[in-house]
Amino acid sequence: MTMSKKIRWDKHVAAIWRAKKGKFRPVEALDPIELSNLLGIERQKNLFCQNLQSFIAGQPTNHVLLWGARGTGKSSLMKAALNHFHDQGLRVIELEKEDIADLPEISDQIRDQPWRFVIYCDDLSFDEGDSSYRYLKVLMEGSIELPARNILMVATSNRRHLVAEHHQDNLDTQTANGEIHFGDRLQEKLSLADRFGMSLSFYAPDQVLYLEMVEALFKDVNIEHTPTELEQLHLEAVRFATARGSRSGRIAKQFFQDYLVRNPIQS
Repeated sequence: MTMSKKIRWDKHVAAIWRAKKGKFRPVEALDPIELSNLLGIERQKNLFCQNLQSFIAGQPTNHVLLWGARGTGKSSLMKAALNHFHDQGLRVIELEKEDIADLPEISDQIRDQPWRFVIYCDDLSFDEGDSSYRYLKVLMEGSIELPARNILMVATSNRRHLVAEHHQDNLDTQTANGEIHFGDRLQEKLSLADRFGMSLSFYAPDQVLYLEMVEALFKDVNIEHTPTELEQLHLEAVRFATARGSRSGRIAKQFFQDYLVRNPIQS
């Protein structure tokens, strides 16, 4: 049986929180993706990186919610930013949504460390009646104790407000003297997303951008990049996306991998 490694933040730039053991598992093999690999999200990249630079410098910073269509680069942006900024003291802890209740324990373990920590939760959302999101509120805004200045929360979600919304929530909303007054349930749901001072939206790319993503993946592959070859490549890429019912960076990468499986070539 192999011994689990103890986290060393001077050596490890990322870790995964293992709730059952109450400890961090160091990440030994990072995804090598770079910011330059992410196409079609220049605005999101710039704003996200500006916020991280401010965080690393100890300046005012907002917690970040990356929300929108699946496969559009939300998770990849976090991975690429870690690769770009870890030399400046950035560290990332990945946390499963089911382990949100461990946020106080995680915070206690890292708040006095000299590093700048992003606690990253992918695909975050809450169902009706799930009150575990209160731990997020404490982390971001504090309680009797001020929130740690070296911790930044970054979450991705397909939901803009993180919590499931229902028709009844809107029925409870009223208008008085021209002002909208949300019902108590909707007000509570909106208040969670409001705690993320930066909310960046991601949308599925149009076909032109999707094909640019495909071409970028094939840039260093040993194929003939003639107009005829590219036209055939585009045709296959469009068919691949159509069969899956969407276009995204993830679909472009899946097409790339599928193409190499069917056409083994040297890169």
